[in-house]
Amino acid sequence: MKPMGIAITGSGSATPGAKLTNQGLSQRVETSDEWITTRTGIKNRRVAGEGESLTAIATQAGLQALEQAGLSPADLDLIILATSTPDDLFGNASQIQAALGAHQAVAFDLTAACSGFLFALVTAGQYIRTGAYQKVLVIGADLLSRWVNWSDRTTCVLFGDGAGAVVMEANPEDRLLGFELKSDGSQNNCLQLAYQPKYEEILPNLTVGQGTYQFISMNGKEVYRFAVQRVPEVIEKALFHAQIGSDEVDWLILHQANQRILDAVAKRLNIPDRKVLSNLANYGNTSAASIPLVLDEAVRAGQIKPGDLIAASGFGAGLTWGSAIFRWGH
Repeated sequence: MKPMGIAITGSGSATPGAKLTNQGLSQRVETSDEWITTRTGIKNRRVAGEGESLTAIATQAGLQALEQAGLSPADLDLIILATSTPDDLFGNASQIQAALGAHQAVAFDLTAACSGFLFALVTAGQYIRTGAYQKVLVIGADLLSRWVNWSDRTTCVLFGDGAGAVVMEANPEDRLLGFELKSDGSQNNCLQLAYQPKYEEILPNLTVGQGTYQFISMNGKEVYRFAVQRVPEVIEKALFHAQIGSDEVDWLILHQANQRILDAVAKRLNIPDRKVLSNLANYGNTSAASIPLVLDEAVRAGQIKPGDLIAASGFGAGLTWGSAIFRWGH
């Protein structure tokens, strides 16, 4: 059987209502708007308040993507949710499937932290290529505010909450042109959200661990060094697989972690600033949501047009990183 082609036909995004500014954070920890902006490029971030859930914003993003693609939830064969912060540790995708009314769709979670959306995009692509599924909804969503230490100024200034989604469909012309995914668990301690057990003796000589998770911890210098070295490499490999030069790229969409990283990666790839999409100032680091959030905003603003060539790259905890090269639309 001839492999199917893939097209990305719709996008959507959603964020919580509450905006947390740099000035607001300065009332919580010793910091300032200038300190945060010059080091990260971040001005604001959205945070989930009482009653807001990952399911709700992910569902909203998914509905927008389906509407743009001209599909109904009943058309979906598969839903992949990339998240590290589910409402339910057993998984969140099935709740989103029910909330959408996508009763024919298989749904599962995928965890690869800030690389999650790219990993989910590539995973969905393989199901479509084999002919197993025709219409797939890929969602990247995280509520990192749940796991931020709001007394640690080195990390609490970085993260925000959000969701983004795309619809992928079988297509006669293949628009997913190349990809490359990487992992290096030896550097896991550079960025982690680790289990924190409280030990309880349930029988004599039988003690088990129960508990929750620690706050997000990060070695910022090592993560920066990792990103500026590895991300250009993985983009170049994906471009090589696609047989495309970096000069042909219309838009570079990187995981929105730090403006300095975005600038350094673009410079190494010789991609001009005007081709680098960024909404980091408004949302901060939204983990798996960051790439589809940027994508959706640019599509709806008319920046990204059908046929535009996009190089996207995610990187983060694991450590994981990857890139995908695709053309927007049918």
